[in-house]
Amino acid sequence: MLIKSKFACQPSFNFHDHLAIVTGGSRGIGRAIADALDEAGAQVHVFDVGEPERLEGFPHCFVRVDIADSNAVTAAVAELPKVPTLLVNNAGITRDHSIAKMSDAEWAAVLNVNLTGAFNMIRAVAPLMARQEFGRIVNITSINGMRGKFGQANYAAAKAGLIGLTKTAAREFGKKGITVNAVAPGMVMTDMVRVLPEEILARAVAEAALPELADPQGVSYAVLFLLSDAARAITGDVLRVDAGQYI
Repeated sequence: MLIKSKFACQPSFNFHDHLAIVTGGSRGIGRAIADALDEAGAQVHVFDVGEPERLEGFPHCFVRVDIADSNAVTAAVAELPKVPTLLVNNAGITRDHSIAKMSDAEWAAVLNVNLTGAFNMIRAVAPLMARQEFGRIVNITSINGMRGKFGQANYAAAKAGLIGLTKTAAREFGKKGITVNAVAPGMVMTDMVRVLPEEILARAVAEAALPELADPQGVSYAVLFLLSDAARAITGDVLRVDAGQYI
């Protein structure tokens, strides 16, 4: 049984005059991040391959782009009204199978979106940030990239690679005033997760140290913290938001 927190709170952030890109921001964790940035005053551009379920009334600027296509990424970034100062690489897919049963296409698809897509975004955006000597980048990895997961060789490998990419980018762009960090969620209570079989949810709750699993808003607060001036001395780090599943 999941227990509701008695101490729900919403941190205060100010991102006025910032242009933010959130990949995979049409739904789930990405939508929560985009919404939180918008509420904090940022101009949010969502890069996604699929439109939101209800584009009418969608409060952010939607840009249809396949981030695995480097030329498409370059073109989309060039069309932005000004240089982005905030980038959240959230887009990700799964194609789960055990290693013995995983196809070449399933391996490649996940690596192309989850890792190469983030690389394409950083390569397109970070040099622009460097010219103005300011930028904040957060990559959404996973605790499964830190511990492995049965049936997720492609996903775990991509998310582990994203941690290495985070640390390398932090070193390469740090002197230009750019911080690059990662947030590693565990199981997050999105709409998709809530309809999983009860035994899967129960297993996640059992391995967590806290009585309540993370929700998308909780992940978004961690991301906004790392994008904010409060985290200006933090770079190359990985912040787990997993209710203690990893430990």
